[in-house]
Amino acid sequence: MKLPPLPSGWKLFGLLTVLTLAMTTLILAAQPLGADGLRSTIRATARSSFALFLLTFLASSLAILLPGDTTRRLLRERRYLGLAFAFSHTVHGMLIYRYSQQFPALFWAGRTLTSSLPGSFGYLFILLLTLTSFKAPMRLLGSRAWKQLHSVGTWVIALVFCLSFYKRIPMGAWYVLAFSTMFAAIALKLTAKLALRVRRAAVAFAS
Repeated sequence: MKLPPLPSGWKLFGLLTVLTLAMTTLILAAQPLGADGLRSTIRATARSSFALFLLTFLASSLAILLPGDTTRRLLRERRYLGLAFAFSHTVHGMLIYRYSQQFPALFWAGRTLTSSLPGSFGYLFILLLTLTSFKAPMRLLGSRAWKQLHSVGTWVIALVFCLSFYKRIPMGAWYVLAFSTMFAAIALKLTAKLALRVRRAAVAFAS
């Protein structure tokens, strides 16, 4: 029996958003209304956002280091994976806001405005990258500025994830795994950049 093809483009984005909302709804429904339920959905959406960001962040690197049909398709779908990440992290942010409004004493325990700055900075870049993922803003920015913005933006978000996980390592083994994964992803990204430079230099030398 032949399996149906996986969705692509906006269908892939739609599927991922539905899965994010379904996951959030199920977790909230499975627990009594209160701080614990919100904290569980905040953690779950943080993990879904992280997974989607990793796929977006590493798409081009995997295509360079492991060329093949799978990595080429991943690269083609990078835009929609990035938008799905932005959606998941928007849901995550909305849940955090709701938690801060309903349980301010719990939310601000051990937290300061300064400690919230990296996350806020990350959300600013998520907004900028999302708005410039459509054709009209891309044309307005120009190819060079667009590439610079998206390169800087993805690195900023990666570093925010890395810092966020590092700070939370004392809270549990999940954060050790998440930090290690993000650190390895950054190393892989840098390795791919170096490999591409070496490849281009070899081609230039041969010609």
